[in-house]
Amino acid sequence: MKKVLSYIAYVLAYGFWYAMSLLPMCVLYVFSDALYLLVGRVVKYRHKVIWKNLKESFPEKDEAELQRIECDFYRYFCDYLVETIKLMTMSRRELRKRMVFTGTDQMNVLLEKGVSCAVYLGHYGNWELITSLPLWVSEKGQCCQVYHVLENERFDKLFKQVREKQGSICIPMAETLRRIIDFRQKKQPIVIGYISDQAPFWNNIHHWLPFLNHDTPVLTGSERIIKKTQQAVFYGDVSRISRGHYRCNMQLITTEPEKYKDWEITDEYFKRLEKTIQRQPELYLWSHKRWKRTHEEFNLRYDPETGRVSLDPLDEIIRKKAKE
Repeated sequence: MKKVLSYIAYVLAYGFWYAMSLLPMCVLYVFSDALYLLVGRVVKYRHKVIWKNLKESFPEKDEAELQRIECDFYRYFCDYLVETIKLMTMSRRELRKRMVFTGTDQMNVLLEKGVSCAVYLGHYGNWELITSLPLWVSEKGQCCQVYHVLENERFDKLFKQVREKQGSICIPMAETLRRIIDFRQKKQPIVIGYISDQAPFWNNIHHWLPFLNHDTPVLTGSERIIKKTQQAVFYGDVSRISRGHYRCNMQLITTEPEKYKDWEITDEYFKRLEKTIQRQPELYLWSHKRWKRTHEEFNLRYDPETGRVSLDPLDEIIRKKAKE
């Protein structure tokens, strides 16, 4: 019965998404404007999380400026939703107009030499449109993106269909290294995107750095994979030129990642991402609980003798330490 209901939900979701995607962008933006009034004015979706993130990230800004950023974020977020809907049936010609890539010449030179490339990205701008990168790079390179697998298999399949429409391949996070090694063995250069600004789980925290006025735990797995597989490293600097039109400038960081000390590439990525966010702060995903894990709590959970991080409830950890 669950499988039947899941299939029905998939068919309905696919049909709705497809039908909506056939509408012209001007009509979809009318839906976005209406959605903004509901989400940003009436419901105020995740207002407490957004406001806390903004206030802590920009202590130098007054309340009026923060309110403007929050308002602009809601507008952008609604645009992001309808633009992603349109992605299902958007033509290649329109995609090339709406997401313009620059700096890909350097990337193409490397791909022609058989060198694979890593692209660091953030939850900034419409990251779903980055899946159009195959329209801009050499055919010698296979574009890929690391992603979180959805629990519902049918909806996971639906999102993969949309993201892979332009020739890019979705790689589940747990399979990243194995799949990259498979490509290397076949002597197939790749361009792989890492969206690496998520909050890591407690037991995956190995590095902290200053980011947007926070002491921030960061993912380091991307850097380890990049070094192990010797990928040239780029940063995708995204900006919104006008409504529905973006530019992604591929900035080369290094072609020799193995020469960098541990976490230096990760540090450089977050420095560049911070500059991008400060330029157009409303385009960042402020509704995400990015700083839900603090250094103070990590220190309580971390056992320096074993090098392990306890995943027990925090109050239980505190009680145990009080007895010691």
